[in-house]
Amino acid sequence: MLFLRRLLASIFVFLVLLTVWQCAKRGSPTGGPRDTTPPELIAAEPENFSLEFDTKRIRLYFDEYIKLEDVQNQLIISPPLKNQPEISPQGQASKYIEIILKDTLLENTTYTLNFGQSIVDNNEGNPNSFLTYVFSTGSYIDSLMVEGEVRDAFNRKADQFISVMLYELDTAYTDSTIYKHPPYYLTNTLDSATTFQLQNLKAGKYLIRAIGDEGKNNLFDPKTDKIGFLQDTLELPTDTSYVLTLFKEIPAYSAVIPSLASANKIIFGFSGSPDKVKISSLSAIPDTVRTLVTREPEKDSLNYWFTPFERDSLVFEVLQEELDIRDTFTVKTRSLEPDSLVITASHRGSINFEDSYTLSVNTPIMAIDTARFAMMDQDSLAIPLEMELDSLNNRVNIGFTKEANARYLINLFPGAITDFFGATHDTLNLRLTTGSYADYGNLRLNLAGEVKYPLIVQLTNEQGMTSREIYATEPRVFEFNTIEPASYLIRLIFDTNQNGKWDTGDYLKKLQPEQVLYYGKVLEVRANWELEETFTVQY
Repeated sequence: MLFLRRLLASIFVFLVLLTVWQCAKRGSPTGGPRDTTPPELIAAEPENFSLEFDTKRIRLYFDEYIKLEDVQNQLIISPPLKNQPEISPQGQASKYIEIILKDTLLENTTYTLNFGQSIVDNNEGNPNSFLTYVFSTGSYIDSLMVEGEVRDAFNRKADQFISVMLYELDTAYTDSTIYKHPPYYLTNTLDSATTFQLQNLKAGKYLIRAIGDEGKNNLFDPKTDKIGFLQDTLELPTDTSYVLTLFKEIPAYSAVIPSLASANKIIFGFSGSPDKVKISSLSAIPDTVRTLVTREPEKDSLNYWFTPFERDSLVFEVLQEELDIRDTFTVKTRSLEPDSLVITASHRGSINFEDSYTLSVNTPIMAIDTARFAMMDQDSLAIPLEMELDSLNNRVNIGFTKEANARYLINLFPGAITDFFGATHDTLNLRLTTGSYADYGNLRLNLAGEVKYPLIVQLTNEQGMTSREIYATEPRVFEFNTIEPASYLIRLIFDTNQNGKWDTGDYLKKLQPEQVLYYGKVLEVRANWELEETFTVQY
């Protein structure tokens, strides 16, 4: 009897465990294919491509629950409406989208609503890419099209969300229209795409523009927006594919209210270039006070330096001589610490064989004494130095022959550098080392095709920062030696105005930026490798 009870108990426990295991097995997820199907438009009220459109409400129905993402930026309406439509639902899933129009629509006009990638399914976020709803307030749908590509004038890749605009070339159009009025037709490159299509257009003559519309107002603001334009008129119908090159203009000149930065320095900031700017004090300054105006390196500002004297405020006139623009500013003085001389070396520790060695100073350099500079190697042998004072950039350039696997000590004795205030420095000991030539790679570049000179060949990283550059006025082989092992791009700048740098464009002057080309592949430079490439130039 006891044996039978134990047997029945064991059977009962086994059956319970088996039941639990079966339930767990049935409840375990089995995976399965991920849903990659985007939501599909199954109906619209009024129907897509409706004629004689005369309602304010549009509803779009889908085959599954959808949600809207970034619809404010993604939705493009052509021609643009003065008032943004009301779109719902926002922030929740639904099987339809409702659009309430707030504008009075133009007669006999084809309208296009392009939703970009704002409509995604609720579960996996699969977008219904570039869903378009089209209607006409007239008796037919316009059917012409313009397509092309957007590029950046300087960078390898164009920005995202570039607006491409068509303006009707009629009596109302002027060069200032893009600053004041939205275009007649509008599309957007969206995300990482660089191509564009403007569809459902009517026949006529147009001007085409591309704008990086930071303000999202369908207008060109040169302070913030990039622009690309074609000077020639575009006439529809056409089968031409257009290329628009975007650039950022140099802002129009304007002076910014100056500020007292220290007891002996006032900073004058500018929008645009401070070239041809003259700063004059309208306040009486004692003859014993010395003043100096310098440009802040790599910034659009000027520094007004002065030796100490007592004054509650100073009045200045800022004159842009070329434009004959005058501004008057009052700067109130207050108790601040004066700038003291600080020397910063371009390199600490290791230096490349091709690098320049410089000493930058935060106060204006007035003199250098080459006899107070000394350099020796690890064997205590004196190394000859070539010294140059670069007043424009307020630095001292130091040239010397670099040997492999060497250690150097540079001594600056008091008086080596003297600044505007007569200050100098204590003895400075600066140390440098070089590596082996085997630590670096070398690149030899040939240019083929119909190459236009002069040009600048730049070696950059993948973010576009320049590592090396060579200027050429005639054909040659470009050798970049002792390069740090890394990934590089090659950029060509065609220096049309021969000023040694890249120049941007100007919309009102109808001036295109100087042309820039990139080599078609990323170069992998390795240590102790020789690399030779041929760049066939195609414009």
